[in-house]
Amino acid sequence: MARHHFVVLSFPGQGHVNPSLQLSHRLLRIGVVRVTFVTSTYARILLGPPNKHPEGLKFVEYNDGYDGKFKRGEEADQMIARMKLAGSDALRQVVSSAADEGCPVTCVTYSLLLPWVAAVARELHVQSAFVWIQAATMFDVYYYYNHGFDAFVHEKLDDKEPSATLKLPGLPLEFTSRDVPSYMLTKNSNTAANGIFSDHMAELDVGASTAIVIVNTFDALEPEPLKCISKLKLTAVGPLIPPAFLPREDPSDTSNNNSHVSWLDSKPDSSVIYVSFGSMKSVLSSQQMEEIGRGLLDLGKPFLWVIRELENKSSDEKKNVMSCMEELEQLGLMVPWCSQLQVLSHPAIGCFFTHCGWNSTTEGLISGVPMVAFPQLFDQFTNAKLVEDYWKVGVRVNQNLSDGLVERNEIKRCLELAMGDVEMRQNAMKWKKLAVEAVKEGGRSDKNLKDLVNNLVTC
Repeated sequence: MARHHFVVLSFPGQGHVNPSLQLSHRLLRIGVVRVTFVTSTYARILLGPPNKHPEGLKFVEYNDGYDGKFKRGEEADQMIARMKLAGSDALRQVVSSAADEGCPVTCVTYSLLLPWVAAVARELHVQSAFVWIQAATMFDVYYYYNHGFDAFVHEKLDDKEPSATLKLPGLPLEFTSRDVPSYMLTKNSNTAANGIFSDHMAELDVGASTAIVIVNTFDALEPEPLKCISKLKLTAVGPLIPPAFLPREDPSDTSNNNSHVSWLDSKPDSSVIYVSFGSMKSVLSSQQMEEIGRGLLDLGKPFLWVIRELENKSSDEKKNVMSCMEELEQLGLMVPWCSQLQVLSHPAIGCFFTHCGWNSTTEGLISGVPMVAFPQLFDQFTNAKLVEDYWKVGVRVNQNLSDGLVERNEIKRCLELAMGDVEMRQNAMKWKKLAVEAVKEGGRSDKNLKDLVNNLVTC
């Protein structure tokens, strides 16, 4: 393999940093001589100490002034503008310094929400690659929406009956209004998100013939979506997860033996429900939290529930989160944080009650665990559709049409189905096997990444 130096830029959020970091590790394992990971000062903390990473991985941070959160009163576009300014300067300095050191940058990769990186890379005469950290299906939906299909989407779905469907070219599923990213619907329009995705697609259009799109999926999982955009080549290199958590390896050395792991060790195989709604603090209302708690109690099975609102709270304060807290503590375990992959790979886990963020969805797939999908924002609605209707590894909760609440009886129904459906569990194990085959040495995702790197032109 020719000498290559990759610069990897990531948006400073856990769901962006994790796959970008795993891509960096994979690049080094296949022979890239250096990877420079560039992100904000806040996100650098998420990456852990340098001695936990392989030789050849260097970190460069910049200060965007946000410390990982919005400042009250500032709009999202202002945050993106400040990040663009600081990040662009950092990228230029990295490229210049690398050339002076005799290890010139041959490719710059950038994650979602950083469309400006492509323009800076062109200015510096360096190849760029867009790392799409969502499903390939999701890429196609955004691509079509920003290439003349927006009016078609609104015609089919805006203010229509819930059963109205949308079919997009080359995609194997029909979508209803509950299956597409929320910002695409007029009543939920998100101007900032709309503009950023439009910018991403416009940057790809500038050099479509040479554009590189790296996708955190694998060929067997999304064969049609990876091929349906004829103007672009989507390269599947996923799932981008730490190799220690691939089946047949022992993940015990990746983190301390926390109390929740000891608790799981005491439970029978496939008996525990794992409940988690992502790395951000929950957007669920107190009423919805109460319904989830009551649904778990009605089901009566042990559960491990990540509730980030419990962090740094006293015993009395914890009781205020839900009225049934004491009953829940007798049946299950509630924690403010856990190593999700470590939990999902534990034999005691019987199903995963998830918001269906893409990282969580792929982690559920690689672990062979049936899912109950409870989407909240953006791509999570489409991921839930894929989980239930395309891969058939889970069931999606139904909300009340009047108030959007998912009631306890519905929660109990879905959890019972995910815990007991034999076909669903068989499908989950099938996708687990295919995911492992894709990322192992010589697997399809491994070959795809090697081919992509080998085809790059060195400086």
